[in-house]
Amino acid sequence: MSDELRLHDWQPDRNLGMELVRATEAAAIRATPFVGRGDKNAADGAAVDAMRRFLSTVSMNGTVVIGEGEKDDAPWLYNGERVGNGMGAQCDVAVDPIDGTRLTADGRPGALSVIAVADRGSMYDPSAVFYMNKLVVGPEGVGVVDIRKPIGENIRALAKVKGVETSDIRVAVLDRPRHDQLITDIREAGAGVQLFLDGDVAAGVNAASFDSRVDICVGVGGTPEGIITACAVKALGGQIQGVLAPKDDEERQKALDAGHDLDAVLDQNTLVTSDNTYFVATGITSSDFIEGVRRRGPFLRAESIVMRSHSGTIRRVISDMREDRWGV
Repeated sequence: MSDELRLHDWQPDRNLGMELVRATEAAAIRATPFVGRGDKNAADGAAVDAMRRFLSTVSMNGTVVIGEGEKDDAPWLYNGERVGNGMGAQCDVAVDPIDGTRLTADGRPGALSVIAVADRGSMYDPSAVFYMNKLVVGPEGVGVVDIRKPIGENIRALAKVKGVETSDIRVAVLDRPRHDQLITDIREAGAGVQLFLDGDVAAGVNAASFDSRVDICVGVGGTPEGIITACAVKALGGQIQGVLAPKDDEERQKALDAGHDLDAVLDQNTLVTSDNTYFVATGITSSDFIEGVRRRGPFLRAESIVMRSHSGTIRRVISDMREDRWGV
């Protein structure tokens, strides 16, 4: 292969994350007028439309494997839809134009617009079981925690390796009745709980980040969100562990028929087998690790994070866009 051809193949791949960020910025900006307006469907519809339009310009031959259709009955960005301009590498694409539609509608913090991309055929198929029990930690927790152990053991093990008291450990948990006992167990272990209303991806990425105040994210949440989170975890050097959690006997049988081992622990390398993953997110409403869209005079400011596992790079992108010129 000639040096010229090698360079041609390498450059679009290297720049893919910076192309994808335009799509998450677009979705976040289009969703912003709906923040606090109480209409999550309108917010999601605007974000989906904007993301899809900008994705069509990205140099990739992408197939949506985690999309909007099944979850939100959306006509666009559905599973199987082809995205990109068809000129780049073949990719699996996972999209969540708004991770936290209810947060957006209620004007609460933590809503993101997210895209994850990996080599074609490398993302786990989440169609058989929609929920999974998940545990996410940062680099210090790799090889230390085990989702099969009681949460108290994991808290004490993580506190020990971090050289802190258990009372210094903070655990993010989705605020749902199914987690009442888990929350009790965390507090009885001496750790603090940080409840979040929605936004599995934001909470997981925050827990995996090395400079976060959250040490662990744990509990039952969406399997698709777990796969998206895994793309970020591979860049951050942390760990995600998941065990499929069928909601009823019918879904359990569906999973068994599909050949899934319901006792298996799925880590980031099982959820996404490629080591060339991209995770791109733009804040809609501000969270612990990223600011939401805000107006600065005649400009709209969007803050994004762009991660690539292959190079181990994490970039923060701040874009100021004139509102009268944006999208031109």
